[in-house]
Amino acid sequence: MGRTSRFGALVLALLAGFALFCGGWYLSRASLPRPYRVTTAQQPAEERDGSFEESVSEEKRRPDSLLPGEVININTADSWDLRRLPGIGEKRAMDIAAWREEHGPFRNVEELTQVAGIGPAILENLREYVTTGNE
Repeated sequence: MGRTSRFGALVLALLAGFALFCGGWYLSRASLPRPYRVTTAQQPAEERDGSFEESVSEEKRRPDSLLPGEVININTADSWDLRRLPGIGEKRAMDIAAWREEHGPFRNVEELTQVAGIGPAILENLREYVTTGNE
């Protein structure tokens, strides 16, 4: 092909500049965080009786983990409080409660090792967070 005229070169330069500007603008907008969209729906009337709302509101008031300096009595704690202990999930909490019902209250913290799934390592992690009330 032949040489491009000055006018043609100017048009090509402007076109290239415009393409670079649009590409940069697109890339800068693509990296912006998108807001989360949350939708809600009203509960059906049959789920809005007093007992359902009371249990939900009580669960919302209870913390999911231990508060600083909190110690839980394993002889009186319910399953919810036992699950807040480190290394204790729903299954182990139920096992602790079942062992307590079958054998009576724990005499000392070391008896936790008699519960299925709780070994010496888990007991060491729990020591500062549990008590039996006898100690």
